[in-house]
Amino acid sequence: MRKLIAGNWKMNGLAGPAQELARAVRSGYGADRPFAMLVAPPFTALTAVIATLKGSPIAVAGQDCHTADSGAHTGDISAAMLADAGCSHVIVGHSERRTDHGESDAVVNAKAAAALAAGLRPIVCIGETEAERDAGKALEVCRRQIAGSVPDAATAETIIIAYEPVWAIGTGRTPTPDDVAEVHADIRAALGQKLEGADRVPLLYGGSVKPGNAGDLLTLPNVDGALVGGASLKAEDFLAIGANATT
Repeated sequence: MRKLIAGNWKMNGLAGPAQELARAVRSGYGADRPFAMLVAPPFTALTAVIATLKGSPIAVAGQDCHTADSGAHTGDISAAMLADAGCSHVIVGHSERRTDHGESDAVVNAKAAAALAAGLRPIVCIGETEAERDAGKALEVCRRQIAGSVPDAATAETIIIAYEPVWAIGTGRTPTPDDVAEVHADIRAALGQKLEGADRVPLLYGGSVKPGNAGDLLTLPNVDGALVGGASLKAEDFLAIGANATT
């Protein structure tokens, strides 16, 4: 399958700079790249980024959505609103949401279901903490999160999984290639118990992905792309990571 390089800009960038970044990514991406690209700007920059990328093959995602379609939820945004703005994807269950906002697997499941109902493709994030890895529970945690976070309505064509070991996000640390390969193979097996065609579900790796380590990570079995944080805020680095992606 074609690899996906997704950039999560997190809470960075006002509308103007975000538009400039999107313009630089679009300019450097070209039409003949063998990999797909996606960016997830802050909510306030979505309109500017979507306008900048209109007509390009670069997809745009929301960074989160509410479980409800509408209602009295001050400060939240629904999947339907993201779709209406022009998004095609949405990130749900990122460890920063799970940690900072106490989101459980059940909440992530409901958000992913809301995304599917709105016609968005959810990128469901999973991953273990450092303590869980040190205790030898990485595979157990990821299997539990797959079982609890992936909605029953999901299919191989409508969902994406991103494995982000919590201890590697923004720290500069990454698991060994063998560790990533082991977890991704186990995630693939866990998905096989949840839905048909699990081999067609894109599995992204995230956690301190940089141009220097992207080649080792993106050539591993069952690694179908990357969810990039800090390095996606520089167009040159973001595109360099994609340059390591092969089909």
